[in-house]
Amino acid sequence: MLKQRVITAAIGVPLIIAAVWFGNPWFSLLIAAVVLLSTLEFYRMVAKSGEGQPLTYFGLLFALALALSPLSLHYKNTDVLPLIVALGIVISLLWLLWPSRRESALRSWAWTIAGALYVGWMLSYWVNLRLLDEGVAWVYLALLTTFANDTGAFFVGRRWGKRKLASSISPRKTWEGAIGGLLSGIAGAFIVFAILNVFSPLPLSYWQLILLGFLVSLFAQLGDLVESLLKRNLGAGESGKLLPGHGGILDRFDSLIFTGVVVYYYAICVV
Repeated sequence: MLKQRVITAAIGVPLIIAAVWFGNPWFSLLIAAVVLLSTLEFYRMVAKSGEGQPLTYFGLLFALALALSPLSLHYKNTDVLPLIVALGIVISLLWLLWPSRRESALRSWAWTIAGALYVGWMLSYWVNLRLLDEGVAWVYLALLTTFANDTGAFFVGRRWGKRKLASSISPRKTWEGAIGGLLSGIAGAFIVFAILNVFSPLPLSYWQLILLGFLVSLFAQLGDLVESLLKRNLGAGESGKLLPGHGGILDRFDSLIFTGVVVYYYAICVV
């Protein structure tokens, strides 16, 4: 499993780095692919659990529209997000009036909206982050700090983990792994920042960088725990099997759900 995990990362990370560097349309296409596959995995878990029957095709379109909505404001100076949200709610509710959808209609509608918001809206902040003036540097810093946290938490937890962090949610996560992830995230932020300073400096002091590294690592781990909680409630071990050694797309990118939001607002409100 470890070998598969390393091989998958060795192939995937350079592709992600290239998409960030070349920007749109490649970065938006990457986000679109992650959103569609992750949302599909989410809906499949719900359907298999018997909790409801999400409006899968509609939900995928809704999630995609939410994720790419920042492009309209950036390029056309038109904020389409309120319209997308209104249409999403109205159309999904009207769709449930169809006779075959009336049983468990409320649960099906709730899961449809939840999946689109959880994946589509939250990952739209990565598009927002890339569209900032220094967007390339911000995305690299956020992305690679998150990956550093994930890597540190995995290996430290694997080697020294003993004390359970949240056994009722994710039995394999430990306090040692969490602390290792936090320290790795902060160290990773400094390394990425030093490299970026050669090409595209960011206006961050060392204290701001430490705080940002801490916040990214913290919310990356919270994002991971949230997905673990959802899987446990839905009776699923993994969201999918598309990525060898990692599980599904949502399993691999769950730590990015919150970190894009954190770094975006940190960039525009703190720096």
